[in-house]
Amino acid sequence: MAKGLAAGLERPVPSCYPGTTMRAATAILLLLASLTGAQAQYPYSYPGYPSYPAYPSYPGYPAYGGPSAQPFPPRVPNGPPASLASAMLQAHNAIRAGVGVPPLVWSAHLAAVAQDWANRLIATGAFAHRPGDPYGENLYAISGGAASPAQVVAAWAEEARDYDVRTDRCAGVCGHYTQIVWRATRQMGCGVATDPEREIWVCDYDPPGNVVGFRPY
Repeated sequence: MAKGLAAGLERPVPSCYPGTTMRAATAILLLLASLTGAQAQYPYSYPGYPSYPAYPSYPGYPAYGGPSAQPFPPRVPNGPPASLASAMLQAHNAIRAGVGVPPLVWSAHLAAVAQDWANRLIATGAFAHRPGDPYGENLYAISGGAASPAQVVAAWAEEARDYDVRTDRCAGVCGHYTQIVWRATRQMGCGVATDPEREIWVCDYDPPGNVVGFRPY
């Protein structure tokens, strides 16, 4: 049985506790949703996450912005193949269609940005949003198993049950879901990387969602 766990920006706008059966694996699901700038739409829904004014240096890995050391070989070295990219896009657009917002298009640039961050998280053993990211960002990590695009998006979308569109209020954590359905967002790209312990998915969105003072749709 997969166990859900969210962490500050991890429970950032959202944190779910899905119980998803993973084949022959005990999985831990960690979710983070994007914050744009220094604020999130629902800052009251999660505890503060440690501040990262600059990407730290780790032994054997350069500071963020320097030459990249090679992480463990990711399952998808150069981002999701066409089939995974298509599945991730379709899963997002199915959720968006359900609330009547326009479909997203795939961005190779955003996919490259997301893949770079997924690789860095795997290489450093960290799990946090990219510092100063100008894009919206959703993160998903699982240990003890692997996830499909449909499972990743479904975990984020489950947060819809805590969001009341009539009052624009969140009863728990909602930011992964609200980023998916953010009307102003037009394009997305995702990356996935693995090591022997974890699999991490990163999706970036442009324009970013979860902007304080605005409704998702």
